[in-house]
Amino acid sequence: MLDPLIAKRVQLVGLDVDGVMTDGGVYMGEVASQPVELKRFDIRDNIGVRFLRAAGIKVVIVSGRVSPATRLRAEDLGVDEVIQDDQAQKLPAFEEMLSRFGVRIKDCAFVGDDLPDLPILRRVGLAVAVANATTEVLAAADYTTEASGGRGAVREFAEELLRARDQWEEVMQRYLAERGDVAGRSLGVG
Repeated sequence: MLDPLIAKRVQLVGLDVDGVMTDGGVYMGEVASQPVELKRFDIRDNIGVRFLRAAGIKVVIVSGRVSPATRLRAEDLGVDEVIQDDQAQKLPAFEEMLSRFGVRIKDCAFVGDDLPDLPILRRVGLAVAVANATTEVLAAADYTTEASGGRGAVREFAEELLRARDQWEEVMQRYLAERGDVAGRSLGVG
């Protein structure tokens, strides 16, 4: 369970990609002699990202690999920014982005799974590990999801964060009302 005081401070959620938004697998091959890389993303995470943004929380993707699949997923989700660094030096790019957004690192949450995430996890106000994270990441985490990376962990964390902030019900009802849900309209939402 998340501490509501910490949850209410979160202005930005950072997400690792491989092992958090995906199961860590990368499919590689060639099509017409061109290299192709594919990743499997969990569709349930869509609602988690959408709900965080609807609650006024910025969502960014920070990956230690440059990948067209990550760029496409970021565009699909409409995240506030995507950072991809093949050297997996995530912290300097994350801090520079926070400076541009005017957000303090202690007012951020970050969801990670492996060693490249530790420099950020050790500095944010809310460090989150997916269930199948490395021992070091699990030890650094303030909160650990029950779901493994690529299996709805982002969606799970988003719901937990918004419940701790007392925003889940409002955001959910607004979402349902936008889709024609009668119960949502009868509650005066939307």
